[in-house]
Amino acid sequence: MINENLHKKVVALDRVKHRDLKLDLAARDLTAVNALNAFFVAGTEFSDACKEFPVVWVAAGTGADGKPQVAPIAVFGLQQGQNLCTDANGWRTRYVPAVLRLYPFALARVAPTEMVVCIDESWVGFGSQGQAMFNDNGEPSEFILGVQKQLETFEGEVERTRLAGAVLVEKGLLRDMRFDATLPDGSKLTVDGFLTIDEDKMNKLSDADLVALNRNGLMGLIHAHQISLGNMARLVEWHVERQAAEAAQPAA
Repeated sequence: MINENLHKKVVALDRVKHRDLKLDLAARDLTAVNALNAFFVAGTEFSDACKEFPVVWVAAGTGADGKPQVAPIAVFGLQQGQNLCTDANGWRTRYVPAVLRLYPFALARVAPTEMVVCIDESWVGFGSQGQAMFNDNGEPSEFILGVQKQLETFEGEVERTRLAGAVLVEKGLLRDMRFDATLPDGSKLTVDGFLTIDEDKMNKLSDADLVALNRNGLMGLIHAHQISLGNMARLVEWHVERQAAEAAQPAA
């Protein structure tokens, strides 16, 4: 999947144009990531992501059938453009969402049944040194074939996550979420725009619906989401910590 907040100059990987292109696997630039206050996570990531981030849902437009869609995200910050989960040393969390780990690669659909591997040409790691994209015969290198397999597997997880979200919408199990916190200086911090599980509606589900949610794995996602909300308190702590550090810096 391609995200406009992350992938800045996306082009299809081309055996002619990129034949001599290499990727420095040690390259590091968190400029774009530092401005992400949340990012998509697939259902299979919930068990890991819920230990590190609040995992919630957001409205994601409408599908081809005209029905509203939702997408799950891991929350990194409490304000727009704020990522509290990174610092000068990199990620402060042990888990990083899959799309960010697969960057600077992504898949793009060019036909109903065809997808191509793309790269973000703006990534600082691309150049003349490092891991080759193609071998001497102009064929995709073993490295690229491995990346392609990971991308294709993840796209399958994205589709399964979309279908899971459709069930939550159909059953009316999501409601608007609002998180309020009082900071040490007495100021108020409000976070909204997210969707959380409506526990009242969950409690009114029939036994058949509950069994179905268990069988299709949705109950596990719901429980992971509920557990993850405890991480909001840690984000508040990191927010206060960053504010204090910024206040202590000498004026330019």
